[in-house]
Amino acid sequence: MSTLELSARQTADFELLANGGFKPLEGFQGSADWQAICDSMRLADGSPWPIPVTLATDRGEVGETLSLVGSEGTRLGTITIEEVYERDLQHEAQQVYRTTDGQHPGVAAMLREGSRTIAGPISADALPSHIDAVAPYLLSPADTRAKFAELGWKTVVGFQTRNPIHRAHEYITKAALEIVDGLFIHPIVGETKDDDIPADTRMRCYEVLLERYYPPDRVLLGVNPSAMRYAGPREAIFHALVRKNYGCTHFIVGRDHAGVGSYYGTFDAQVIFDEFEPGELGIEPLKFEHSFWCNITKGMATAKTSPSGPEDRVFLSGTKVREMLGRGERPPEEFSRPEVADVLIEAYTGSGAPA
Repeated sequence: MSTLELSARQTADFELLANGGFKPLEGFQGSADWQAICDSMRLADGSPWPIPVTLATDRGEVGETLSLVGSEGTRLGTITIEEVYERDLQHEAQQVYRTTDGQHPGVAAMLREGSRTIAGPISADALPSHIDAVAPYLLSPADTRAKFAELGWKTVVGFQTRNPIHRAHEYITKAALEIVDGLFIHPIVGETKDDDIPADTRMRCYEVLLERYYPPDRVLLGVNPSAMRYAGPREAIFHALVRKNYGCTHFIVGRDHAGVGSYYGTFDAQVIFDEFEPGELGIEPLKFEHSFWCNITKGMATAKTSPSGPEDRVFLSGTKVREMLGRGERPPEEFSRPEVADVLIEAYTGSGAPA
């Protein structure tokens, strides 16, 4: 049997196909599904699905079974090839990412993998290995559904992030928790941009925050092994469907969800949910305004709840915060809890003595 070595993103896709995170998918998608997804955000059978899950390679022919090896070296299982086809990458880029710009990280990753695509069901013998910081939180959809039932949670809100949780995130997750039984913090730990904060640092940030600032019986921390696409609105739908598979009934959609640069409008990722019928996705989006520290009320707020003008609202961009961390400066408490800031400063400077 020939062996195919997967990229990091393909490895992550295999894991979610194997563990049920990409249900109803049972393998890498063929041309009919690819076309339907690009054109209508649906599978060929009409089911909602916004982003193709494909396997681009110059290897394999129809009828062949390939042994799949993950990017970290694990022999994962096999794919039985039912179709070989060429994807129109420019069409996919425009439809899924709303741009053909090769500087967009999702478009760039797609172009690197190429257009020749194999499709077929997978058989899983193992799942990819992960770093020690991530491994304890690798809960499958079956695991999380069982845990929610054990905790007695009938309604669960999922929170997607690829960043440490700052004060604005804390505010919206707690606001969401007011209307459901439990909160599932589910950060992505697959491949991200080079300038994103590494998964091991982020996991420690989540741990110290949950230790001090959340009720332990109302919050569960797990990890999503998926790779980021940075597809903005479509990825918001993608993330919601995956969290439905993990057992969530609600899903937080904030400002510029899964966005990058200036490719998407601030609330495009919220508007896109209106393209589906109520209840069709099987999970309810909770749409939040941009939150900030209000100097008048001395707390977190949004434009809906704060009487302040722009001069009394504290916003900090991720770029600004990374610059501060690089200088060993603590982000202000209006942006980040001090325990989280300490973890970030140590990671950026190697020093536990922030300025």
